[in-house]
Amino acid sequence: MRKLVAALFIVFATVVASPLAHAVQPDEVMADPKQESRARELSRELRCMVCQNQSIDDSDATLAKDLRLLVRERIAAGDSNKQVIDYLVSRYGEFVLLKPRFETHTLLLWLLPPLVLVAGGLGLWLHIRRRSRDAARASDAPKPLSADEQARLDKLLAEGADQAP
Repeated sequence: MRKLVAALFIVFATVVASPLAHAVQPDEVMADPKQESRARELSRELRCMVCQNQSIDDSDATLAKDLRLLVRERIAAGDSNKQVIDYLVSRYGEFVLLKPRFETHTLLLWLLPPLVLVAGGLGLWLHIRRRSRDAARASDAPKPLSADEQARLDKLLAEGADQAP
C-alpha cells in the first residue's frame, strides 16, 4: 500500500511540477532580473516553429533556443517588447505569434470560431424546434387501427346495421 501511495505521489508531483519546468537553459538567463522577466514574458507569446503549438519558452528545440537568445539580444540592445515582437514578425511572419494580432488580414481567424459556434447553436435550435413540431403533429393525427380493432369495428357496425329499424 505504501508503494502505491509513494508512486501516486511521484506521479502527482510530476504532473503538478511539469508546467513549472521550462526549456530555458542557465546560460541563457540574463543578469538583470527585470530584463529576464521581459524575455520570459515575450518567450511565452512566441511559437516554436518546430513544435508549432508550444511556446519557445517551453520548447527544447534548437530553433526555439535560437529565438530565445535573439529575444534576449534585442532586449539587451534596448528594444521595447513591441519592437522585439515586430522584429520577429518581420523576420518569421505572423505564424511566430501564438496569439495572432487582431488586424484585417487575421479578421477571419478571429471571427470564424464564434460564427461557427453561433451557426451550430442556431442549427441545433432549428433541429430541436422541427423535431418538437413534427412530434406534436404526429400526436395530433389519429393513429390507424390495428387489424383486430378494424375487424371488431366492422363486426359492431354490421350488428348495428342489422338492428336498425
